[in-house]
Amino acid sequence: MSNIKVIEGDFAQCQGKYALIVSRWNSFVVESLKDGALDTLRRHGIKDEDITIYYAPGAFEFPLVAQKLANTKKFDAIIALGAVIRGGTPHFEYVAGECTKGLAQASMASGVPVTFGVLTVDSIEQAIERSGTKAGNKGVEATLTALEMVSLLAKV
Repeated sequence: MSNIKVIEGDFAQCQGKYALIVSRWNSFVVESLKDGALDTLRRHGIKDEDITIYYAPGAFEFPLVAQKLANTKKFDAIIALGAVIRGGTPHFEYVAGECTKGLAQASMASGVPVTFGVLTVDSIEQAIERSGTKAGNKGVEATLTALEMVSLLAKV
């Protein structure tokens, strides 16, 4: 076991440029995700001038925006922040599935980490809980993943 080399990301070597894609749809929840993401980036030493926020109409539009941003090679990671709420979103499963699949494809095609900070919930109450109250903040989680991926990829 002592001869096994282990490489993993950390939060000490995560400097870089970060893009946030923020949905205007369900903004009453998404703004809390954005605030959590910004706080997390700043706490890990990322300067404001290394953060760019792009507002999109909704989560369905995220894959195209993420793909275009990733292809610029200007960013070390992209963080997608939104909320798809079953009661307020026609074709809930389709929108959530296409968003997830499209963000993963943008990441794989470009080699730029694209993290998923999109709430997919059944109710407004669940969305509020997952945007900074009882169940944590999905924006923070997605940002921590982005920071760790930047660090890990720098070591590969």
